[in-house]
Amino acid sequence: MTDSIAAGRPAATAHGSSRLRVYARLGKLDVYDYYLGIFLALTAALFPADAFTARQALVLAMFLVGEVAVLMAMVALDDVTGFRDGSDLANYGPDNPLRSKARKPLVAGDLTVPQALRFAWTCAAAGAVLWAGAAAIAPHRPLWALVAAGALFAVSLQYSYGLKLSYHGFQEVFLVALGAVLVIAPYGLVTGGFSGFLMVQAVLFGFGPLMFGVYSNTNDVAGDRAVGRPTVAALVSERGNAVFIGALSATEFLIGAVASATGLAPWWFVLLMLPATALRARQYLTGFVRGDIMTARRTGFAVHRLSVVLMTVANVVVATGVAG
Repeated sequence: MTDSIAAGRPAATAHGSSRLRVYARLGKLDVYDYYLGIFLALTAALFPADAFTARQALVLAMFLVGEVAVLMAMVALDDVTGFRDGSDLANYGPDNPLRSKARKPLVAGDLTVPQALRFAWTCAAAGAVLWAGAAAIAPHRPLWALVAAGALFAVSLQYSYGLKLSYHGFQEVFLVALGAVLVIAPYGLVTGGFSGFLMVQAVLFGFGPLMFGVYSNTNDVAGDRAVGRPTVAALVSERGNAVFIGALSATEFLIGAVASATGLAPWWFVLLMLPATALRARQYLTGFVRGDIMTARRTGFAVHRLSVVLMTVANVVVATGVAG
């Protein structure tokens, strides 16, 4: 540890990055996958286009910027906790060359804990103001949408900090719920309604963060066990974790298949999603047959982004009646 860090001042920024880039890394701003749900809400609410108003567009925009702020606060607080309890030092240290410590500004010495906390709480305040503003000007304010957004805000800030909910289990459930709320809450504010097909899309969207999260947890199992963070990977055997992730992969497919079979989704929806299903299978083979967990994790981002594109197409097809 350098003298500047010991004195409470960050060392020279690594790789010549600007301070803004350091804060962007702290907030994981490059991981935009959580924010793609707004496209599902938009395309589900957009048609007929001549009925979509500037007010609705502003609500969606404010909700989107607010969710960026809320999630940056969440991951920054997660980094503070991971730095303090030593799990990030273990997972991103020299003994784990597959993880770049530049992604963890506290571990890299680019920021101090007080700086990270100020950033997190500033983002949280901004998110609260933006979400409250979106609700205030929204054409509809269904109670379920307000409760869902409020619960997500509260739980996000306590996820790894404060109550440390992720240290008491159910981390995997939260990741699905996180993604789902980011789809259904803004849709509710602009339409006041809800549909079974939208909920299917919301849950599948939530599987995106889940399915790159569980591969991260698989890689980080030693650090999580050391600090008592009960992810499934940390609680079960290596084989048990492989079975668990395989079951999740199959469940994701079955959600779409059952929705198509029961009429919650168009009959062709499960067929439309087959490219994402195939890529998900490839992710599993890469991680647990070839043993390359980190490449499999990266594949998870590709699956998620492809799924969003396909579900966005589904919304447009349904709204325009192309498939009848």
